[in-house]
Amino acid sequence: MIRPSLLALALSACLGSASAAEPLPHSPGAPYAASGLADRIVLTPGADPAREMAVAFRTDSRQGVTELQLAPALDGPQLEKRATLLEGSSQPLDTENGAALYHQVRLGGLQPDSAYVYRVKGADGWSEWLQFRTAATGFKPFRFIYLGDTQNDILSIASRSVRQALQATANPALVVHAGDLTSQRDDLVHDDEWGEWNQAGGFHYAGIPQLVASGNHEYLDSTNPDGSESRTLGPHWPRQFALPGNGVKGLESTTYFSDYQGVRFIVLDGTAALDLNTLDQQTQWLEQRLKESRARWNIVVTHQPIYTCARPEDTEPLKAAWKPLFERYKVDLVLQGHDHCYSRLSNALGRGAARQARAAGKVQGPVYMVSVAGSKMYGLNDRARQQADRSAEETQLYQTVEVLASRLEVRSYTAKGTLYDAFDLSRDKQGHNRLVEPVKNLPAERFCNGEQGPDQLPCKSRSKSL
Repeated sequence: MIRPSLLALALSACLGSASAAEPLPHSPGAPYAASGLADRIVLTPGADPAREMAVAFRTDSRQGVTELQLAPALDGPQLEKRATLLEGSSQPLDTENGAALYHQVRLGGLQPDSAYVYRVKGADGWSEWLQFRTAATGFKPFRFIYLGDTQNDILSIASRSVRQALQATANPALVVHAGDLTSQRDDLVHDDEWGEWNQAGGFHYAGIPQLVASGNHEYLDSTNPDGSESRTLGPHWPRQFALPGNGVKGLESTTYFSDYQGVRFIVLDGTAALDLNTLDQQTQWLEQRLKESRARWNIVVTHQPIYTCARPEDTEPLKAAWKPLFERYKVDLVLQGHDHCYSRLSNALGRGAARQARAAGKVQGPVYMVSVAGSKMYGLNDRARQQADRSAEETQLYQTVEVLASRLEVRSYTAKGTLYDAFDLSRDKQGHNRLVEPVKNLPAERFCNGEQGPDQLPCKSRSKSL
């Protein structure tokens, strides 16, 4: 069953024009039309990012040939002399901002743990040279950033979380997005939203691989031939992200895995599972990817939370299908969004049971996290304050994860830069995890008190009925 949206869009919205009674507004003072210089340049990891990466970018319609120059990074400036010209594919997209071409180039045959530079071509010239580093083969320590929904007020408010994460985190290897990167169905002109999303991350998105999960707002409401409601993946998503293509058959644009330096990242599509009858397919695929994994750590990224912190009920179909697999195959972290609140849950029986289990030295199963980077806030449900180890409402956050041989160090920071939550998953010689809370003096949990929010301002967190 399709959940009601705030703004029903006709199928024509998939081609860039909404048929709403009132047109969606444009971003104020921000021109997002394509030009003769490439923009919206995004680097994504391949299935084996030690040897494979991919680049997507946008130009105006004059740049009919997709061109990229790739070179090994040098200590000096003569990059072009070592460059190889690569060609890729392009797809048109006409939006409220005019006609554009989205280009994709897959970079294969790369050397592991090596720095490369590239630039991309528009009709009026080349972009700047952009640098990235491939993953090492096998295990090597690294850190990554995890962001919940940016979705609303992307440039004006959510960008602060994104930029603080990038500025405060030394040399992140990846940025993981847990869905609803844009609002797309009920906020600004859709192309403007993608323009704001790219502007929020800027050149960082072109040099740090972006590992993205789709959310429900990456989909548009559509109508089947029989008049029933359905969902269609928005046209920007498969053009904006050149993903590995190794996912569930028919869902290669939104499901995939990538093995990065000893971590298997598995990305699922909760919207398609819940609303497009793909739950069984995804469950079978998930089990196979977990069963075959030889990674030191397994991390799942999906938008809709297994355990919710805002909605009245957990996402029961996903919980019934996926939670047993997470436990059976020892998934370490499940990174989620959707609920516009913060939650770190290590024991479904509650934080008291979690403390007792830790004190008794019991093995830790998957840790479920929910976070939000943007401006939309939901109030906590009646379980979140006692079920989660730590929770928050009315709070923008970002997370860092330090991946070590025998430990994952997970830290949550507010957009201001305050350390809000901290835990480690420590691995023993038998391969079992135990959760450790290394910081004893964290700030008080952030909750609304009636009409007053935790910043001594009116609480804007909305309660969720669905």
